[in-house]
Amino acid sequence: MQRMTKQRQAVFAELTRVPDFRSAQQIFEDLHKQGHKVGLATVYRNLQALADGRDVDVLRSIDGESLFRVCHSSTHHHHLVCRNCGHTEEIELETTEKWIHDIASTHGFTAVEHSVELFGLCQTCSASAADDKGPAGTQSSQDAQ
Repeated sequence: MQRMTKQRQAVFAELTRVPDFRSAQQIFEDLHKQGHKVGLATVYRNLQALADGRDVDVLRSIDGESLFRVCHSSTHHHHLVCRNCGHTEEIELETTEKWIHDIASTHGFTAVEHSVELFGLCQTCSASAADDKGPAGTQSSQDAQ
């Protein structure tokens, strides 16, 4: 880990406090609620420094926004993210890794880097969505009102 300035310590502590991926804006707002005097640009810089040091994971949301959280794995991995609640599972995609490297090799590429993130509904959100529907996928009486 790099030198931890007071501001970087605050950003890292906030990331540690909440296990979900969050945007720089969300982290900035939470830091301000806690009384930290740190600018949004400083939050972005510190998040980037932590990402460069591989202390945090970064992924792009479906909207293209960078999201951050403390990295729990020291090996290359990907994420399966619930687009409703943000629940995230770290996953390994061995078959996909081989496929990516085979394609790169076929085209003469080496030292290939990639990012694969999968977005869907977690089991809890899927069940909740199913509960909101009536028989055969119709709207529940509450939705119809």
